[in-house]
Amino acid sequence: MSQSNLKSMFTDYIDGDSFFKNKDALTTNWKPDNILHRDQQINDLASILAPSLRGDDPSNVFIYGSVGTGKTLITKHVTEELTSVANSEDVDLNIVYINCKMKKVADTEYRLLAKLAEQLGDDVPSTGLPTDEVYNRFFEALQEQEGVVVIALDEIDALVKKVGDEFLYNLTRINDDLQKTKVSIIGISNDLNFTEYMDSRVKSSLSEEEIIFPPYNAIELREILKDRAEKGFVEEALKGGVISKCSALAAQEHGDARRALDLIRVAGELAERSSSEEIAKKHVDKAQEKIERDRIVETVRSQPKHSKLVLYIILDMTDDQDDIATGDVYSEYKGLCEEVDVSKLTQRRVSGLISELDMLGVINAKVISKGRYGRTRQISVDLSEDIRGQIKEMVEDKFYI
Repeated sequence: MSQSNLKSMFTDYIDGDSFFKNKDALTTNWKPDNILHRDQQINDLASILAPSLRGDDPSNVFIYGSVGTGKTLITKHVTEELTSVANSEDVDLNIVYINCKMKKVADTEYRLLAKLAEQLGDDVPSTGLPTDEVYNRFFEALQEQEGVVVIALDEIDALVKKVGDEFLYNLTRINDDLQKTKVSIIGISNDLNFTEYMDSRVKSSLSEEEIIFPPYNAIELREILKDRAEKGFVEEALKGGVISKCSALAAQEHGDARRALDLIRVAGELAERSSSEEIAKKHVDKAQEKIERDRIVETVRSQPKHSKLVLYIILDMTDDQDDIATGDVYSEYKGLCEEVDVSKLTQRRVSGLISELDMLGVINAKVISKGRYGRTRQISVDLSEDIRGQIKEMVEDKFYI
C-alpha cells in the first residue's frame, strides 16, 4: 500500500460510519449500571462486609467460580458502594484491591507487601530492603489506619503458587497483633479446587465465609449480552441471531460472560474491517477462530523455553501421525536441544511440561495402559494449520531452527 493510499484509508476510517457507539460497554472492565443475574452474590457479600460500617471486622470470605462469572465485577461493585457509604457517614474504612496475576505485583512476597503498604500510604521501594523490614512497614501502615481495612486478593491461587500459603496464614491472623485496626480478607479464585491444596490452618482462617459464583446459562448470557449490545452498538448494527449465537457458544465454554463479550466485540471489529453493512453470524464464526488462535499463541508465547521446544517437537511429529508417545517426544527433544545448543532437561521434567501443555489446552495427552509393559501417554494435537504454523514460526525465530 502506497503512503497516499494509507493516508486515504485512515481518513476514510475517521469519516466512515462505525458499528460501535461505546466499545467499552463490550468489555469486562466496564461496570454496568445494572448488574444482571448476580443479586444473590451481591447481597451475600454486602451482608458479610456490612459490619465494617460499625467498626467491626467482617469475616474473611472466599469467593470462587469459573472465569467470566462476575467475581471481580461484583467484588468491586460491592466494595465501591461500601466505601461510598463509609465516606458519607465518616466511617474509617479502607479497601485495598490487588490482582495477584499482575506482573511485578505479587510474584514475590516482598513485592506484594510493598504494594499493600503503598496502597495504605507508605512508599516502599520495589527492591532493596529485607522482607522482614517491608513486613514491618506494612504492619505500621495498617496500624495507622485506625479502622477497618478490607484486602481483596484477586486470583489468590496465583499468589499461593508463587509465594506459598504461609504468608496468607500470617495475613489472616494479623488481627491478633493489631490494636486499633481490623483487617478482613477477600480471596477470589477461578480454581474451584484451590482450597483443597491449602494448609488446613489457612483454609479455616480464610474460608470463614464462602460465596460460589455458578456459570451463567445461555438465557442469562443472552440477557447480559443484549443489555451490553444496546449500550455498545449503534441501532440495527446486529443481524438477527448474533446475540443468541454468542450466548450459546459462551454457555458451552462454562458459562463465561467474558467469552460472550469478546465474541460479539471482535465480531463487530471484523465486520467493520471488511466494510460489511451489518454484523452477522459469519462474523461470530470468524471471531471465534481469531480469539482461539490469539489465546493459544499468547499462551505458548508466555511459556518457558523448554516448553516451547517440547511443543515444537510435538507439532513436528504430529504433522505425519495422529498420536505419538511421550518417549518418542523425549528422544526428538534431546536431539533438538543439541541442535540449538540448549541444555536438555530430564525425561521426568519433560513429562511434566507435557502435562502442563495438556492442562493449558494446547495439546491432548491421555494415559493408556500397555498391560505388563506399564502405562504411557498418547499425545495428539487439535490445532488448525494456521495456529500450528504461527507457533512453529515463533519457536524457529527464537531458537534459529
